Amino acid sequence: MFYWFMKNLVAGPLLRTLFRPRLEGVENIPRDGAVILASNHLSFIDSVILPLVIKRRIYFLAASTYFTGKGLGSWAVKHFLRATGMIPIDRSGGKASEASLQAGMSVLSKGNVLGIYPEGSRSRDGKMHRGRTGVARMVLESGATVIPVAMIDTDKVMPSDGKGVKIQRIGISFGEPLDFSEFADQTTDHTTLRIITDRIMDAIRALSGQAYVDEYGVQSKKKS
Repeated sequence: MFYWFMKNLVAGPLLRTLFRPRLEGVENIPRDGAVILASNHLSFIDSVILPLVIKRRIYFLAASTYFTGKGLGSWAVKHFLRATGMIPIDRSGGKASEASLQAGMSVLSKGNVLGIYPEGSRSRDGKMHRGRTGVARMVLESGATVIPVAMIDTDKVMPSDGKGVKIQRIGISFGEPLDFSEFADQTTDHTTLRIITDRIMDAIRALSGQAYVDEYGVQSKKKS
């Protein structure tokens, strides 16, 4: 109920009016069945805007740090994220990565839509970084339809440096479904998982027009 209320009566109308999102390819999203929306990630606001522009409900895997802050503001953010379908995950690697995978699989096994950022974190330089292979494992193990997504100019609306919000138009492009059925029996082969992940990232980049950096986003952050 809270999700419907915010999407249709409060946040949805307000944000659509402020940012006037240009949509391309939204018809590519299946009306039912398990779907993975694999997107680039430029701003925190990506996870707020994307659910507002499609009819189906989206569940996101969100960094657990968004849910652990103290104070009234952090409490409000935590409850808003939970109510809008955000699933807190630990991104520290190892067993935490496996738990994240299982959380995503739980969403897909129910025939829902899962939003994933294969880069693992927001881009600090506006470029696209190497994708993590967890998305490929979900693709093969769930058999879900994969739709590449490009968020455009959301980093200009809400920069990663936290310097406020700028009102301007943004864009969202949805690509055609990607078919990986040829790899269906290779769920544990690392080379296959890397091939699938790279193909997904290539499809996203074709929509977003971003420059590509062949290293993980975390590595770039450490250099800056």
